[in-house]
Amino acid sequence: MEQTSSQRLTQTNNEHWVIASTAAGFSLENMDIMFLSFALAPMIADLHISSAAAGWIGSITNLGMLAGGAVFGLVGDRIGRVKTFSYTIFIFAFATAAMFFAHSLPLVYLFRFLAGIGAGGEYGVGIALIAENFAANRIGRLTSVAAIGGQVGAIFAALAAAVIIPKFGWNALFLLGVIPVILTYFIRRHLSESATFINAHAKAKVNHEKISISRLFASPKLAIQTLGLMVMTIVQIAGYFGLMNWLPSIVQKQQGLSVSGSSLWMIATILGMSLGMVVFGTVMDQFGPRWAFGIFLPGSALVMFSILFAKTSLTLILAGALIGFFSNGMFGGYGAVISRLYPTAIRSTANSMIMNVGRAIGGFSSVVIGLLMDHYTLAVTMGCLAALYLLSFIIMLSLPGIRQLKN
Repeated sequence: MEQTSSQRLTQTNNEHWVIASTAAGFSLENMDIMFLSFALAPMIADLHISSAAAGWIGSITNLGMLAGGAVFGLVGDRIGRVKTFSYTIFIFAFATAAMFFAHSLPLVYLFRFLAGIGAGGEYGVGIALIAENFAANRIGRLTSVAAIGGQVGAIFAALAAAVIIPKFGWNALFLLGVIPVILTYFIRRHLSESATFINAHAKAKVNHEKISISRLFASPKLAIQTLGLMVMTIVQIAGYFGLMNWLPSIVQKQQGLSVSGSSLWMIATILGMSLGMVVFGTVMDQFGPRWAFGIFLPGSALVMFSILFAKTSLTLILAGALIGFFSNGMFGGYGAVISRLYPTAIRSTANSMIMNVGRAIGGFSSVVIGLLMDHYTLAVTMGCLAALYLLSFIIMLSLPGIRQLKN
C-alpha cells in the first residue's frame, strides 16, 4: 500500500510539473513573438527599412515555426518529449536574445527564423506531454490552461516593452529572451517521460515502425482528416492575427472611435480569450469536441459583426473581449483533439505539423485583411472572417474522427 501511495505521489508531482512547464513554456514563447509586435515600429525607424521589408519579419518567423514543427515534431517522437522540449526552449531563447546584436535586416531575418524554429518545435512536444500525462477527459481543460499561459506572456511583453524600449531601445527588449533558459533547468530536473510514451516508443522499435510525416497521410481517410485539421488551424490563426493586428486600428479609422491606448484593448481582449479557453476546455471535456467547436465556431462567425455596432470606447472594448472569447477560446482545443486522433508514436509530429501549417499560412491573414480594407467596407471584411469560421465549422462536422470522440 505504501508503494502505491508513493507511486501516486510521484505521478501527481510529475503532472504538476508538466502543466507548469508547458504553461510557462507557452507563456515565454508568446512573449517572444509579441516582442516583435511592440518593437516593429522603432525597428523600422532605426534600420531604415520599408514596411514591406518589415512585414517579412513576421512571415519569416512563421516559416521558421513550420520548419521547427517538422523537425522537432519528429525528434520528439524519436528521442522523447522532455529532452526535445528543453532543446526547443534553448533555441528560441538564444535566438531571441541574439536580436540584441541584430543591427541589419539580414541578421534580423536570420535570428527570427531561428527563434521560429524553436517556438514551432515547442508546441507539439508540449501538447504531447500534457496528453500523455493526464486522462483523456481532462486534456481539453489542461491544454487550455497551457494556452492561457501564452496570454500571460503577451501581457508581460506589453509591460516590458513599455518600460524598456523608451529607455534602452528595441534591441534591449529582446535580451529578456534568455529568461526561458532558466525554465530548462527545472524541466530537465523535475520532468520525466510518461509510461505511455515509453511503452509506445519501445513497441515502435520492436515493430520497426517508421516515424515520419508521411504517416499523417498514410490512408485516404487519414489524409482527409489531417488536411481538414490543417484548414481548421489556418482559420484559427488567421482569425487571431486579424483580431490582434487589425481590429483596433480598423475600428478607430472606420468608426471614428478612440481607445485610451492599445493596452486597454489588449488587456480586455486577452481576458476575453482566457475566459473563452476555460469555458471551451470545460465543454470539450464534459460533452466532447463536436459540442465545443459546434458552439464556438458559429459563435465566432456571429460575434465578428459586433464590431459594427461599437459606438463608444466602452462598447469597442466589450466587443474585443467578446470576439476574443469565441475566436481564441478554441486555441487549446486543437492540441487536445489532435492528441486523441493520432497514436502516441506520432503525436508530437501530428501536433507540430498541423498547428504550424496553420501558423505559416494563417499568419498571412494580416496582409489579406489589409487588402480587403483597401477595397471594401468593414462589414465585408468582417463577413469574410465570419465565412472562414463557418467553413471551419462545416469541415469539423465532416471529419469522422472528431465525430467519434465523445468526452
